[in-house]
This record gives sequence, structure tokens and C-alpha cells, in this order.
Amino acid sequence: MDLVVDGKRAYAYSAGRKLDPKLPSVVFVHGAANDHSASLLQTRYFAYHGCNALAFDLPGHGRSEGPPLASIGAIADWIVAALDAAGIEQAALVGHSMGSLAALECAARHPERVRALALIGTAAPMLVGEGLMSAARDDSHDAMDMLNLWGHSATAQVGGNSAPGMWMTGAYLRLLERAKPQVLHVDLKACAEYADGAASAAKVKCPTLFILGSRDIMTPPRNAKDLRSAIPGSRTVMLEGAGHALTAERPDAVLDALIGFVA
Repeated sequence: MDLVVDGKRAYAYSAGRKLDPKLPSVVFVHGAANDHSASLLQTRYFAYHGCNALAFDLPGHGRSEGPPLASIGAIADWIVAALDAAGIEQAALVGHSMGSLAALECAARHPERVRALALIGTAAPMLVGEGLMSAARDDSHDAMDMLNLWGHSATAQVGGNSAPGMWMTGAYLRLLERAKPQVLHVDLKACAEYADGAASAAKVKCPTLFILGSRDIMTPPRNAKDLRSAIPGSRTVMLEGAGHALTAERPDAVLDALIGFVA
């Protein structure tokens, strides 16, 4: 579905379902240089199981008009504007990687709009190496290759997609290649400069779930420790052997963790 957010066209995948104001809502927020397709399975499940489910293309990503937003705070505020445009008063937010920081910040700034929070592959600070940042700044394909290599566990590098015949790393590389010039650099810079993680986590009052990969080298589970400690009563699901691209690498396990929590 197409929305108008802050005067610009924004796309949200709804699995072909019309929004029903009587149903609870679940909103997915993607990671750097990704789009709504990063959480198709999870979005579609909730859309057909008693929820309004939306996966946004953030500004400058996928089918949404740009430019990309330069800070995590700006993305957090945009999420609320997008909820307004969709007519959603309150939602469970599910964010992956960069999207997890935006969802966290949104819950801290706008607690009345977020009824539950799920953070997938998250860390604070979310460090970005200079080699990756430099390659992204130059729009070099090396940046995509680095993300593809570091974003998947060793098992995922050689196959293991739960959908027979699907190439996990090939699909992710193509997703990154679709991003417009400079989008990856803007996104990575926003992640690297976000310094409010622990302080914002302390403001979160809604039920919170962490879904982490034990073999994630981009956002290692140890780097989420401060966030987890700052949110009383938060729960953690650790996916053993999984890397960073959790919604693709372990789609069923991520969905199982979300079912019953956000719905």
C-alpha cells in the first residue's frame, strides 16, 4: 500500500490485506540498505493471523521516495508519522539491525504509540568498521560483499535456506545492489553515530523481546548486554549458530519467537 508521509510517497507491504482498526497492529522496520522484503514471511504470517501487519520501506529505500534519513532519531519520528498516515494508533514494533535502533528510539520517544518491542540483531553502540564505512562512502561493491560475508553465519554461506532452491547470500546481495547510491553509507553512518541506546532503553516501558544470533559478528550478543539490562523484564531468545541476517537465515525461528509476543 502507498502512503503519504511528510509529503512524500512511502510504501508499506501489507500482504495484500486491508487494515482493520479493530485488530492489533504489527510493524516491521528493516535494516541498512534493505526494504520491506527483508521480513516478508513474518509480515505475511501476522497479516493472515488476526493482525494488521505492515513492513515499511523507509525513506529512500525500496519504493519509498527519498532522501534517506540521516539519523536514528529522524527514522524513529518518521515511524510515528507513518503510523499516523496508515491510521494506526498503536503498534508492536519489530526492528532488525538499524531498524532495531529506530524501533528502540521510537518506543523511548513515543511510548504511547508502541505496545510491544522486538529487537532483532541489535547492539548499542552499533559499531561500523572504517573499511566498511569507506567502501560505502565510495559506493563500492566491496561494501555489499563485506555485509554479505559478515552478515551470515558460516553455515549460511554454503546453503541451508529453509526454502528449497533459494540462494540465501545471493538473494541478500541482490537486495543490497538494489539500493540507491549513498543509501548504505547514510544508513551505516546513522547507526555508527547513534549514542543514545542505553539511555533510550531505560525509558522503554513496554514488553520487550530480544532475538539474537549466537554467531552474529556484526552485532555480537555481548554488545546488546547494556540494552537488555536497561529494560526491566525484557526477554531474550538466542538462536544458536545463527548470524546477523536472522529473518532470512532463521525465518521460522524468528517467527516462532514473535508469535504470542507481538500478537
